[in-house]
Amino acid sequence: MRISSFLVVVPVAIVAMLPAALSAQNADVPPPVVIDAGQYETLQQAFDAVPESGGIVKLPPRTFEITEPLLLSTPETRLTGSGPASHIKNLNTEGAHALLVQPKDRDTNARSRLWRVQLDNFRISGNEKSGDGIHAEGIQELYLHGVSVDHHGGHGIYELSCSEDPRIADSIITYNKKAGVYIDGGHDIVVNANHFEENQDALVCVDSFNLCMNGNNLDDHLGNGVIIENTYGSVVSGNMIEECNGTAIILDRNCYGVTLSANVIAHDMGGGIDLRDAHGCAVSANTFTLMHKFGVRVSSQSGRITIAANNFSNSYVGDGKIIRKLEHENPLQLDIGHGVLIEDAKHVAITGNIFSGLDGPALKTVGACQKIALVGNVVTDLHRRPEEGSSRKAFEISPDSDVTAQSNLTD
Repeated sequence: MRISSFLVVVPVAIVAMLPAALSAQNADVPPPVVIDAGQYETLQQAFDAVPESGGIVKLPPRTFEITEPLLLSTPETRLTGSGPASHIKNLNTEGAHALLVQPKDRDTNARSRLWRVQLDNFRISGNEKSGDGIHAEGIQELYLHGVSVDHHGGHGIYELSCSEDPRIADSIITYNKKAGVYIDGGHDIVVNANHFEENQDALVCVDSFNLCMNGNNLDDHLGNGVIIENTYGSVVSGNMIEECNGTAIILDRNCYGVTLSANVIAHDMGGGIDLRDAHGCAVSANTFTLMHKFGVRVSSQSGRITIAANNFSNSYVGDGKIIRKLEHENPLQLDIGHGVLIEDAKHVAITGNIFSGLDGPALKTVGACQKIALVGNVVTDLHRRPEEGSSRKAFEISPDSDVTAQSNLTD
């Protein structure tokens, strides 16, 4: 085989002019800097010392008390601390945010953007009357890593129009009065390996594309776990979602092309996965244990849904033993379980699941559900708390529903 080589010849005169041209272009922009925030009277002065070319601002181990928002408004900038001992503490009680990350002209120019801002290795806290912890607008390639965000009166982390590749990883986001993370208008989003605890909701993602939420731990939320609205092409997988007072995962408002897979969803009071307005979505290989109200709900506004290879169970551990009590005054100690609820929906495949130790039926349809395929499921130990009027069948199908059931194994 003959390989041809090509030589690009650049005139010597042009080569000689390039360094001069680049120097002239950047003559008014100082080079990136390294800032020791401990050498400045205030954190804002340290932030203001960063030129437009960017740099790094280092936070020493210290508590920085603030009463008005800090503004970080330069691109190519990293704000890094010395771990949780580098603590920004918001004392404001009038709803002001702790840290604003946005272009200087953001208030007058909604199209303004900054590129490549990184925040890592520090703690930022507030109080029940403060605003958001980290409030970012118009930042492209925003990267948050190893931050502790807690006790804010608003959201822990709020991202608006951070549309290019925002990332939140290895952080702990706790005790915020609103969402732990609220993303509005993000594209190609990564939320990975974080811990969320006792926020109102853990994560809210609206009007976005391509959320990739993997390997997070969500515990004890006062509201819901994950709320996704008007978002497509996304995956929520490998997460642990336990003991939300609301629902573990909600898809609403024109969601499509979303996969919810390999999550452990445990003891959520409002239910497991609620498909309120979702199409073309897969619910697969999840474990629904100790579910209150429902494991998966498919509403009349949803369809073209696959529910496959999931396990819906109680606290049974073999040899006739259960860990939780069948009757207990504390709902968290109840041995409980629910299956799939379909309400006036159509085009749903329910295949290869196991339903065991549930309070009622494995599947219940309400209204005129159409073109439901119920194939190859295994069902045992149902109706431990049957509803009044229940048929006590494995599958309670409403008279107007069209369900094709075959090759299911039931006790």
